[in-house]
Amino acid sequence: MVTDADLAAGQSAGQTLPLVVVLSTGGTIAGRGGSSTDLTEYEAGQILGSALVDAVPQIRQYARVRVEQIVNIGSTNMSTAVWLQLAARINRIFAEEPGVAGVVITHGTNTLEETAYFLHLTVRHEKPVVLTGAQRPATAIGADGPLNLLNAIRAAGAPAARGKGVLVVMNDEINGARDVTKSNTYRVEAFRSGELGFLGYVDADEVVFYRASARRHTAQSEFDVGALSSLPKVEILYNYAEPGTAGIEALAAGASGLVFAGTGAGGLCDAERAVIQALGPVHQRPLIVRSNRTGNGRVIARKDYDAEGMIAGDNLNPQKARILLMLALTRTRDLDDIRRMFRQY
Repeated sequence: MVTDADLAAGQSAGQTLPLVVVLSTGGTIAGRGGSSTDLTEYEAGQILGSALVDAVPQIRQYARVRVEQIVNIGSTNMSTAVWLQLAARINRIFAEEPGVAGVVITHGTNTLEETAYFLHLTVRHEKPVVLTGAQRPATAIGADGPLNLLNAIRAAGAPAARGKGVLVVMNDEINGARDVTKSNTYRVEAFRSGELGFLGYVDADEVVFYRASARRHTAQSEFDVGALSSLPKVEILYNYAEPGTAGIEALAAGASGLVFAGTGAGGLCDAERAVIQALGPVHQRPLIVRSNRTGNGRVIARKDYDAEGMIAGDNLNPQKARILLMLALTRTRDLDDIRRMFRQY
């Protein structure tokens, strides 16, 4: 195993450090507040990615870095257009520049998990792609962004990260894109992978993994978005006791798919199911995926829901079920085939 200590020794011996490309998109990691104590009142996406890298000279101990600015926005404004741009750029880098060891994306934390999962399914290479961000702006006392960026670059340059899919590195922890979600509003330990747990650590001595996702991703993915300029529209509906049903018809009017954040194991009430059936047969209405709002556990196929043309979302949270359904719809509307995708990815 090549450790960080080996890399540092290699540098002193004149050997070439790994080349990592940093794609910067903004977010809190690039945020600026009016004072060093402004931890919540700040503007995201104010500092360029090149400045973020320059502010951490320790990076040069571990990697050679090239920075590209993709956008500079708060991640609440992240879009499918930027997702497609990122996927295209990363696939081109890996196809045309064999000397690149990995890619790091600096990103706002609010939708970081969604960008990560989209790339987990659309980057067609085994080389590491690592997303990182910050819970505190760059100008704050105790800003977490510099160390997160250093650790993400170390992970992207680590041979052990190859083939693990898209990763999220924050707070010294390595999470897999499929499982990770933001679980806290302000704390630096915000990113968690539920009961399945994270994949490994970035510690002082090395980047170390203890497990990997068994689901299809990256080089094994069937999704190719290289020729796409847009994605099918999929909306999310949140379930609760006695939900209104007007939103189903309103969203269905312009959507190719709907994801329900269902109660319990993906439950919908009778009124919702009646409205869905009134939209028409499956081939005429948006496809429906049942996810859940619990945060852990699987949504399993059931005969009654299956008979109504619904798809079980397994253990994907609603926002990730939406991404998989969007990508599935770029290939097919066949229910059995999309159900297969939800089992495999």
